[in-house]
Amino acid sequence: MRGKDERRDGLFSYVRPESRIPKDHPLRAIRRITDEALKALDTQFAALYAEHGRPSIPPEQLLRALLLQAFYSIRSERQLMEQLDYNLLFRWFVGLSVDD
Repeated sequence: MRGKDERRDGLFSYVRPESRIPKDHPLRAIRRITDEALKALDTQFAALYAEHGRPSIPPEQLLRALLLQAFYSIRSERQLMEQLDYNLLFRWFVGLSVDD
């Protein structure tokens, strides 16, 4: 029986990006290493930012995005932002949810 070609523009997503990434994808190991290194730098990052004011983009996310730019030879930050907009693998690696 043929299924219907329906658009499902749901308001909420109940699928975690983590579940969409293959268990043996090379970025999984790289993300573990990266998370450990960034966790060790947490106190240095905290010292660089003011305690009051508008929250910034977390430096951990910025650094993970720059790693993707280097790994995948993305030529500009504009193209990187475009990739982050629709590439679920990249969103997962950086630490963004589907709705961010």
